Amino acid sequence: MAEGNRKKLSLIVFSGDLDKLFAAFSIATGAAASGMDVVMFFTFWGLRALKKKKATGRSLFGRMLGRMYGGDIERAMPSRMSFGGIGRWMFKKMMKAKRVPSLTELRQTAIDLGVKMYGCQTSMSIMEIPKEALIDEVNACVGVTHFLEQAQQSDINLFI
Repeated sequence: MAEGNRKKLSLIVFSGDLDKLFAAFSIATGAAASGMDVVMFFTFWGLRALKKKKATGRSLFGRMLGRMYGGDIERAMPSRMSFGGIGRWMFKKMMKAKRVPSLTELRQTAIDLGVKMYGCQTSMSIMEIPKEALIDEVNACVGVTHFLEQAQQSDINLFI
């Protein structure tokens, strides 16, 4: 169990899809708002949620990956029905019409509620994403052992 009497939630965020990031941040903010300690570990495609709007990659493959997948949280596409970008536009319009917060707003709410966000150092190395390309609120870039230590102390562990 987490320190003291506070419950703890640990999330691995592997996906960078709009709907899955929405689920991850909704769960994280809901848990934090209810008094839980929350840790989010972003790896591979999930790193999009932490990226600034900045080009990444040093090598040819790194730059190609940065261009093909590039972008920040605002470029997240739905996992289904993306329709070449129209799906993202459609979902954003529908969310706004229903007064549902955007991914950027949900991420900021998580930050404001004290959710700890970590980037996966190994994924960042492979994908050639430097720490400077991440938002300033990222707590640290760490290895999987750090996440596992957090997960061992958690009451709930989720993989999204």
